[in-house]
Amino acid sequence: MIKYKLNCLSCNQSFESWFANSIEYEKLKKKNMINCFFCNSKNINKSIMAPNLQHRSKDNIIKNSSLKTNREIDKKIQNFQNFIKKNFEYVGSNFAYKARSLHYNNKENQKGIFGSASSKEIKELNEEGISTQILPWIEKKDN
Repeated sequence: MIKYKLNCLSCNQSFESWFANSIEYEKLKKKNMINCFFCNSKNINKSIMAPNLQHRSKDNIIKNSSLKTNREIDKKIQNFQNFIKKNFEYVGSNFAYKARSLHYNNKENQKGIFGSASSKEIKELNEEGISTQILPWIEKKDN
């Protein structure tokens, strides 16, 4: 498909129209089958048009580099998660309870823990002097 900007020589209006290809336009023009949208005149000429070229814009380059950066960040997070899984005990939603237990019972020699907690629980732990860290966690998708 090709789009042409057409000019009516009778009413001086311009409009756009789609054609299967340039040969089809020429056939229709020769058969006098193209008419003005505004005044129905057949006195129509095609205006000069610039081609619509595809090029790599700055936006595309930025998007591609952002995707690459996101993949790199995801990979680093996955590596960090693997380290945590190997070296810390997963306590699930019991994180706040287990953190208090370790802190108040002075169980320093025990393996560190990781799990989930609400923002309220994290705030309470920090107020009690129990140090916590919030880390991004990416669940692996099995497809």
